[in-house]
Amino acid sequence: MDIETDGRFGNKRVHNRLGPANGAASSSTSGKVCIHWRAGRCNRFPCPYLHSELPEATTKRSNHGGGGGNVWRNPNGGGGGRGSGGFNKWGRGPGGADGGPRHKAPDRPCRFFLAGDCSYGEKCRYPHSYCMSDSITLLTPLQGHEKVVTGIALPAGSDKLYSGSKDGTVRMWDCQTGQCAGVITMGREIGCMISEGPWLFVGIPDAVKVWNMQTQAEMNLTGPTGQVYALAVGNELLFAATQDGRILAWRFSASTNAFEPAASLVGHQLAVVSLVVGAMRLYSGSMDKTIRVWAATESGSLEVTYTHKEEHMPSVTVGTAAAVAIHLRPRAAA
Repeated sequence: MDIETDGRFGNKRVHNRLGPANGAASSSTSGKVCIHWRAGRCNRFPCPYLHSELPEATTKRSNHGGGGGNVWRNPNGGGGGRGSGGFNKWGRGPGGADGGPRHKAPDRPCRFFLAGDCSYGEKCRYPHSYCMSDSITLLTPLQGHEKVVTGIALPAGSDKLYSGSKDGTVRMWDCQTGQCAGVITMGREIGCMISEGPWLFVGIPDAVKVWNMQTQAEMNLTGPTGQVYALAVGNELLFAATQDGRILAWRFSASTNAFEPAASLVGHQLAVVSLVVGAMRLYSGSMDKTIRVWAATESGSLEVTYTHKEEHMPSVTVGTAAAVAIHLRPRAAA
């Protein structure tokens, strides 16, 4: 039978070809039901697949219906419907007659679990894991921030995890219970966060907040203009990437127990959004589509030794691999 349709698939001829009568095999078909016919949009003629449900499937469906005609029952409920036996797309059934799985388990995590709202729980057919690995499992989600989390720090030897967010707060989490153990209200968006030794560094607009987690000492490093997007530590220097394109550096002074300004690196034309210290170099990536490498001279000052321009890249953004490098040598002896 031919059916003319003017629906959402346009004016197309859909061929509704029934399968063989009484379950007899047909040499002109493959014995499989056309998935496009099931979706209501098969336009092939002749179609090599059946345009009707297989008799076996119809019989099994009616038997599972329990006489009530239902084609699906909630797998979380009891009873003898489809949800309570076998494997189906709505949940994880008990498997085959031998106790083993009837189908291969999916190789991707449940997207509803990742979003935090899967209603099937352990009966879900998809794994409830962020990583498909036997050695990594989810412990607990840490919920509390109201906006994007922009920094996480786990100080060595500490049982507290720190997180910063654009909601203007720093939260301290107990690593044993997963509960929030304290909230520090900054009042301004947090752009980044790192820890080094006993120090916790938080980048905010126009400043870097510093806390000593052992002595509870607090400092405010001024100098940045605009948001501080990245922080890095190397060769006893603290580096801050700023919105105005500069990279500021501070050195800790044991005599004053404070961080003192050490350098202001200029060269980028737009905001610096990434900093990496490695192989005795400082690497910086900027929204001006350049990566700059900074090196220390014999006198101890820092200079640009290499600039890479990415002409075909629309921009270097936070989280990209493009960063900046600086060669850091020990200062010459006095």
